[in-house]
Amino acid sequence: MASIATFLSKIPSSLPSFSKPDPYLSSSTFLFLSTKKRSPPSPRQLPLFPRATAATSGTQKPPVGRDERVHQVHTIDEFDAALRSAKNKLVVVEYAASHSPNSRRIYPCIVELSRTCSDVNFLLVIGDESDETRELCRREGVDKVPHFTFYKGMEKVHEEEGIGPDQLVGDVLYYGDNHSGVVQLHCREDVEALIDENRGKEGKLVVLDVGLKHCGPCVKVYPTVIKLSRSMADAVVFARMNGDENDSCMEFLKDMDVVEVPTFLFISDGKICGRYVGSGKGELIGEILRYQGVRIT
Repeated sequence: MASIATFLSKIPSSLPSFSKPDPYLSSSTFLFLSTKKRSPPSPRQLPLFPRATAATSGTQKPPVGRDERVHQVHTIDEFDAALRSAKNKLVVVEYAASHSPNSRRIYPCIVELSRTCSDVNFLLVIGDESDETRELCRREGVDKVPHFTFYKGMEKVHEEEGIGPDQLVGDVLYYGDNHSGVVQLHCREDVEALIDENRGKEGKLVVLDVGLKHCGPCVKVYPTVIKLSRSMADAVVFARMNGDENDSCMEFLKDMDVVEVPTFLFISDGKICGRYVGSGKGELIGEILRYQGVRIT
């Protein structure tokens, strides 16, 4: 659980990382220990990212491969252009290095995500490829790899360093989810409209997931919320609101006496009938069943 006051008391100098100790983090590679050019790989070495396509807008058609949706950028101009063209879509950038074994290890996860998350753009930056990619990494505050940064509307919304595949998948789901069974709420009016839709005998139980943008436990539990929204669609409506999205959301949190996140509000026939504070999968399922009237023995 995380206290809202802790997140809002001051703006952190850098976005926090919430991953547990992980082999990816314990052996992260420093990019700027040396500026010497590295010798080419021996013939026995496989290229690190053989099929990442260039993000340039030339006439040459990108090669068709299983990771054709991962676009490698080589210059700062290409990088900025890719962010601008994405508009409000989530952009996930992997900063890697040609000599980093952990960059090699995590890259297949990026490839798989690019194939399944069609509403998310994926970019690859090889930090030690050239002086310009090194400068791009410096500009974006990246000094170790693998490093992942999430952008929306040209704004950096989240970043992680040295994480494993499970957390990367959870982060992408949390920040890029637009088409799952979880209703995205952006203001008090959205909440009130959803509650009104589910009043009366025909209405469903509403489970409102209240969190914050950069809350580790909120990110951790969200894949469970997505799975439950699919398996319980006949009887339960799942919705999500980030309290720090705007003033209307924050006022709603205050009015609902939400002081820790994630908080799940259970709403039946227009009334809040209970709440669960935490990120435990089993506890959350138990509470949902309880407020559905299912006896748990």
